[in-house]
Amino acid sequence: MEYDNALTRALDAMPDRPSPDGDRLSVPDPEGETDGAFTRLTNLTDIASALSRDAAHVHRNIQRELGTNGEFDGQRARYNGSFTVQDFADAIDEYIAEFVTCSECGLPDTVLANEDGVDMLRCQACGAFRPVSTKSGGTHTRSRDDVEEGQTYEVTITGTGRKGDGVAEKGNYTIFVPGAGEGQEVRIYIENVSGNLAFARLV
Repeated sequence: MEYDNALTRALDAMPDRPSPDGDRLSVPDPEGETDGAFTRLTNLTDIASALSRDAAHVHRNIQRELGTNGEFDGQRARYNGSFTVQDFADAIDEYIAEFVTCSECGLPDTVLANEDGVDMLRCQACGAFRPVSTKSGGTHTRSRDDVEEGQTYEVTITGTGRKGDGVAEKGNYTIFVPGAGEGQEVRIYIENVSGNLAFARLV
């Protein structure tokens, strides 16, 4: 009896473990609307809340996935260009894989925290943790070079965005350069900076 009582107390003290059956993550479908040359994501805050993530952080990474610029007013997000609901859904799926899902147990019961300058994803279900590996290519280990509006820089185009723009990396920034091709070394003028995204033109 003593053993049974001790076992019962131990089980009661353990945190609830998620059931492997069913999907624990219920994310609202993105709701988009066209507004001239822009596309709005009208329920970004609801999506971020379902993911337990900061809405501005989700917005910045959707921008990165779509390869465009945009604005977030605290409620709704707006992105330059024409995008479908599926475009937003794909971008959100990428965000979930990168910033929400545990790579060990596959569950979404994670916390995203910055530890010593590195974004870490810690799983509350299995205890696993890992640094977030962003597509910008290990920017946490590189020195942060400022990219400022109105300045010119020489960069190497290392990729191509969804809209066909050239993509360059400088320090902690991803820079989109219309008219530039992969492999080119070009001189650019920074027209706009949003978070760690910059938008430039050739000079």
